[in-house]
Amino acid sequence: MSSTDEPTPEEPSTPKKKKKKVVVVGGGWAGFGAAKALTEAGEGSYEVTLLDASPNPGGLSAGWRTAGGRAVEAGIKGFWWSYPNIYDLVERELKIENPFTDWTRSSFFSPDGLQVEAPVLNREQSYPSPLGLFLHTRALFTSLPLADRASMIPLLYAILDFERDEDTYREYDKMTARELFRRFGVSKRLYEEFLKPILLVGLFAPPEELSAGVVLGMLYFYVLAHQPDFDVRWCTGSVTEKIFAPMVDKIKGNGGEIRGGMFVTDVEVGDDKKVTSVLAKNAEGETVSFEADAVVMCVSVQGVKKLLSSCTGLSAARPDLRRAMSLRSVDVMATRLWFDRKVTVKNPSNVIAGFEDSVGGTFFHLNDMQDEYRESEGSVVASDFYHASELLPLSDEQIVERVHKTYLSTCVPEFRDCKVIDSWVGRFPQAVTCFSPGSYVNRPLQAVRGSNVFVAGDWVKGVDHGANGLSQERAYVTGLTAANYVMDSFPGVEARRSPVLQTEPDEPQVAAGKRSNKSVRGALRRLGLPDPILDFTVFPKFFP
Repeated sequence: MSSTDEPTPEEPSTPKKKKKKVVVVGGGWAGFGAAKALTEAGEGSYEVTLLDASPNPGGLSAGWRTAGGRAVEAGIKGFWWSYPNIYDLVERELKIENPFTDWTRSSFFSPDGLQVEAPVLNREQSYPSPLGLFLHTRALFTSLPLADRASMIPLLYAILDFERDEDTYREYDKMTARELFRRFGVSKRLYEEFLKPILLVGLFAPPEELSAGVVLGMLYFYVLAHQPDFDVRWCTGSVTEKIFAPMVDKIKGNGGEIRGGMFVTDVEVGDDKKVTSVLAKNAEGETVSFEADAVVMCVSVQGVKKLLSSCTGLSAARPDLRRAMSLRSVDVMATRLWFDRKVTVKNPSNVIAGFEDSVGGTFFHLNDMQDEYRESEGSVVASDFYHASELLPLSDEQIVERVHKTYLSTCVPEFRDCKVIDSWVGRFPQAVTCFSPGSYVNRPLQAVRGSNVFVAGDWVKGVDHGANGLSQERAYVTGLTAANYVMDSFPGVEARRSPVLQTEPDEPQVAAGKRSNKSVRGALRRLGLPDPILDFTVFPKFFP
């Protein structure tokens, strides 16, 4: 045998790196966002499994049906002007055809009828913030006098001041929004007829139950940031079918696994207090174990509280989450009514308040919003009610009667002569977070040193992004950010971090006001002088 016939030794093979296993608990904007980002981090980087209690996460069959068999999605949420990450996802990444309506005007009704309309501000002459908002809405209030509206002007200072530093925010957070309005001289009429109803819908609770810090964050976003930030549009179908279903397909196409009908019951931790696996029960009641190098919790406050009450491993892995047990949630009710004839409704989205003392609501004329109902012979109206504890005990028949004959017929009298031909009522006790006074210290950060459990959702704190309050954009951003935290925790794994688009920076006059205030207040603090805003009431008190 010649030398050329000698067998050549095989080249030593490079061992294939084992993928890091990441379990995402919960779907929605946060969970799907985290799973999408992790599956896009690079081939061979992460093995991603999303667990959700819904039988079909991201599919409308997971929802509800009326007595007549019509599919229903609970809740209608708007997509505001300053949602850069969601718009980038929907329009550039997923390339969804006709995802949103045009920008819409909105109406606000009380038992006395129409109170004010919200214009589409991006179509109006642009002025420095907040001048444009005041100028373009001045003629749209039907009954609230200018003097009462002007009583809100001193509050602009608090909007500049509340995030001056961590200590300042904590002080505002301890205060109720009602006390904030009282200290800054807001008139009783503005409080009762406008601010309280808006907060019942925007943050789902009355001012006496809300943190002043969180309220100021919402007011900054919609009043002081940029003229069109309050502009809103709507999904032209159900969010689940129109956006989440393609998003789930993208996750699966990138190798992610979506497991529906899985109720997480516990996590197992090692000696280092890091989670090693997630335990969940399937629809048959069998416990299934999912190995995990990292876990992303994307559930609501109530979801975290339920897990902590029975899941000792989670408490050991993230002791700080125990403080979430003191956080509050509020009740929500959703309805959908089909009528025998079509009614002309001036604006597709509407706020209703004042019919009960501390219940806020909305109603949406879906014929003007969603493609499915545009050619319907009769009107289809979805209504959501927040802080709805006094409504939940009523029967479905009583709820339908009240929504039809009291709320809708008062706001749009033509509904009085219509007949309801199908309906659905959904009750959701403790469904949304209540940012109560002092809640800031009990809300979790997304990541803590040494833990492999990360948290996402619109209720977490410390999110460096302009979207505030309870919003779809904030939830989605926290999902992307949680995925980035996972990647940072495995420095040896090559991964592409998910980009997070910021909201527009402050306008020059707002930025200058913040800088000046910080300088002056810092000087007063160094001199040991009392804080003129937080330590004293500096404006007349118009209501007790």
